[in-house]
Amino acid sequence: MENIDWKSLPFAYFKTDYNVRCYYRNGKWGKIETSSSEYINIHMAATCLHYGQEAFEGMKAFRGEDGKIRIFRWEENAKRMQRSADGIMMAEVPAEIFKKSIVKAIRLNTKHIPPFGEGAALYLRPLLIGSGPQVGVKPADEYLFLVFVSPVGPYFKEGFSPVKVQISRDYDRAAPRGTGSIKVGGNYAAGMKAGKRAHDEGFATVLFLDSKEQKYLDEAGPANFFAIKGNTYVTPKSDSILPSITNMSLMTLAEDMGYKVERRPITADELSEFDEVGACGTAAVISPIKLINDRDTGKNYEYCKDGKAGPVSTKLYNRLKAIQEGTAEDKFGWNYIVE
Repeated sequence: MENIDWKSLPFAYFKTDYNVRCYYRNGKWGKIETSSSEYINIHMAATCLHYGQEAFEGMKAFRGEDGKIRIFRWEENAKRMQRSADGIMMAEVPAEIFKKSIVKAIRLNTKHIPPFGEGAALYLRPLLIGSGPQVGVKPADEYLFLVFVSPVGPYFKEGFSPVKVQISRDYDRAAPRGTGSIKVGGNYAAGMKAGKRAHDEGFATVLFLDSKEQKYLDEAGPANFFAIKGNTYVTPKSDSILPSITNMSLMTLAEDMGYKVERRPITADELSEFDEVGACGTAAVISPIKLINDRDTGKNYEYCKDGKAGPVSTKLYNRLKAIQEGTAEDKFGWNYIVE
């Protein structure tokens, strides 16, 4: 195992030994290849560079207390990447190629998987790009599917400690009936200016509102938003929100723990009614929110008055982490163990 200070790892790129690649050419997918290069040799007219034919996934592999390596809900990531590919007219990666590629990337880089109990994980980044050249606005005829890995720490430096977020009304992340519900790079590029400004003003991320009416809660930057109100887990419903696999899992756990689950449009005015709020996603798992600042109105919504995450968020976080790391029963069959 590498001589790495696992507890101090940032959420950043860390060079590992190998990545895995597979090309779609002449109407079919080829063989899975291994590379030690961090670079891609790409045509200057590739559609990913000009017309945004690019999609990606974020996943984690965990080393359990029993030493086994677990991947969390890979099938959902494979399905989501297929939806993303369909949304911007790319060749869809078959589930079997997706699975073989992520497993191979993990096996080739096992020394970079953080030990159990260090608060870190091996992050997997499956990437699909249009590598074939086009000058006109049309889909490529060649695609590259690539998987690289990197050991990472928490997405937000606070880890599982409450963060402050800012509502952005003068920037939109995604348009109605646009690409907001699929995981493509353009959605993240659209949110960068708002995110940078929020960071500069002392906030961890941005809470976007819907771009049509500027009335309903959308996404919390790179994560889904959720709230606890009494005995209910509430999360926004919108065609411009990326369906988070973590959020999907938390909803299942909440129901299993006896909570009611509501997935519905949530107005910004409701923020004053919630007991707990948070952001959730693969990178952060759960980031409890202690304050939401509406930049335009100046209004603040405060939570976590004692400085700690709320009790329901804490229970959900601990239960999900225990399943991912193998210290609790995987009763839903979410983990795949890499042999």
